[in-house]
Amino acid sequence: MYLTGSAAVPRPNYSRRMAKSAGAGKPKLSRAEKAQVRSAKRAKRRETWRNLRQAFTLTRQNDPRFLPYLVSFAVLAAALVYVVAFLVTDSPYFPIPLALLAAVFVGMLVFSRRAQSSMYAQAEGQAGAAGWMLQQQLRGDWRLTQAVAGTTQLDAVHRLVGRPGVVLVGEGAPHRLRGLIAQEKKRTARVVGDTPIYDITVGTGEGDVRLGKLNRYLLKLPANLSKEQVGALEKRLAALGGGKSPLPQGPMPQGAKMRNVQRTVRRRT
Repeated sequence: MYLTGSAAVPRPNYSRRMAKSAGAGKPKLSRAEKAQVRSAKRAKRRETWRNLRQAFTLTRQNDPRFLPYLVSFAVLAAALVYVVAFLVTDSPYFPIPLALLAAVFVGMLVFSRRAQSSMYAQAEGQAGAAGWMLQQQLRGDWRLTQAVAGTTQLDAVHRLVGRPGVVLVGEGAPHRLRGLIAQEKKRTARVVGDTPIYDITVGTGEGDVRLGKLNRYLLKLPANLSKEQVGALEKRLAALGGGKSPLPQGPMPQGAKMRNVQRTVRRRT
């Protein structure tokens, strides 16, 4: 209440109005819509568990050290946490939940690392593996253009634009990649001027970068450009065009016939 002259006038309740206006912005869902949302969440959880089971099965089949490492590190972590918690609390029961949590955490960590290593080991050397890795697993602020140059034998050069400058990533036969990268580097230099240009060959030979270490290699490159310069550089390089070589979307599956894929590439180019 507040006074105006001799009469008492009730103070407006702004908080209630604000609460009503805030609630009015959220549309109420019908019963059918709520059921649909719950169904979508359940489907997403089922898909996540299905992917985890598939990753676990594939890792166990392709990595004979996976299960021994998983069990050993999980048990070691649980034992270590239990002993430390027991010494602190002097209780034989309180450390048990902490030990179980430590075992699950370390087990998931080992599973993630071994699954990733197994995935890279299976993909390494297959056509399209580097392009797939750059598209799906690349960390950092990079602008990717896949297959800016390529051959019908599925050799390809991918272009990255980021804080270090321009990075050309080649995958395929080394004797064909050398000329392919040199040609693309010359084309790129005409547009970018003094901007640093790095070239990488993904493979297992001397001087090559392994597929599983490509992310780490790119993160170690120095930051030579600002974010504004990266944006301007990307626009300039857009004039060179994009993917000219229709590579497979991901590593070629085991047993795929190279001749059939090469025939498809020739038809598209």
